[in-house]
Amino acid sequence: MSDKILHELSPTEVKAKMDAGEVVVIDVREPREYGAERIPGAFNFPLSTFDASALPTGGKPVILHCGVGKRSAMAAQKCFDGGAAEATHMAGGLGEWKQAGLPLIVTDPETGQPELKG
Repeated sequence: MSDKILHELSPTEVKAKMDAGEVVVIDVREPREYGAERIPGAFNFPLSTFDASALPTGGKPVILHCGVGKRSAMAAQKCFDGGAAEATHMAGGLGEWKQAGLPLIVTDPETGQPELKG
């Protein structure tokens, strides 16, 4: 993998790029996890069925993320296996995103409705 480059961005860097409309964020966690809490604007493409060629890039760079960073690195490897020379993932995953106090959509366990926090 020496010719492949895996970039890591912090949650605040990812948020800034999202706010500027520069990137597409892909959450590689499973649908149950995504439904419970997620980054506003992130698309769900679970690692279990991940197909790098089907990502909705809209011509923009993709940033992968998961819960802690392990699965997003695995998804990056799938991108490399599909021919990508570079991939980017969010260091620390959703855990670091929450630690940074960034916005999150969570499902209210009482109502089952999503609500924005942060």
